[in-house]
Amino acid sequence: MATMQVEIVTGERVVFSEDGVDMVVAPGTDGTLGILPHHAPLITTLAGGELRVKKGAAEQSILVFGGFMEVTGDKVIVLADTAERAEEIDIARAEAARSSAESSIANRQSSIDLESAAASLRRANLRLKVGQRRGSRRPSLPTESS
Repeated sequence: MATMQVEIVTGERVVFSEDGVDMVVAPGTDGTLGILPHHAPLITTLAGGELRVKKGAAEQSILVFGGFMEVTGDKVIVLADTAERAEEIDIARAEAARSSAESSIANRQSSIDLESAAASLRRANLRLKVGQRRGSRRPSLPTESS
């Protein structure tokens, strides 16, 4: 069975790198993208959301916020503005960020403040959604340190 190599990187680090991947499900700006081995070449922008990497019965969730994805046959490269693995999400910090964003929205001073607070609220809600679900139904792919 055909598989792919997947790399997810930010300006600071390599967040994920794995061979033998069966499928990638990514949050594109125009909708969700499903990438299988031998996919047609593609370059697209990414929206904030959960990127899932499937390898056999295991699935790894990675939260990405913006960036680009390039697909070339049997390789997927994601250059994300920011990215974090589901197990790296700090639920308490995300809850505090959500509360702060909700407070900023309620007490907004200008439309710029509102846009910034709304973006912060979206990021916090995504972190909470992915972080609270972490490990609930799917075994994770082993990490490089495992």
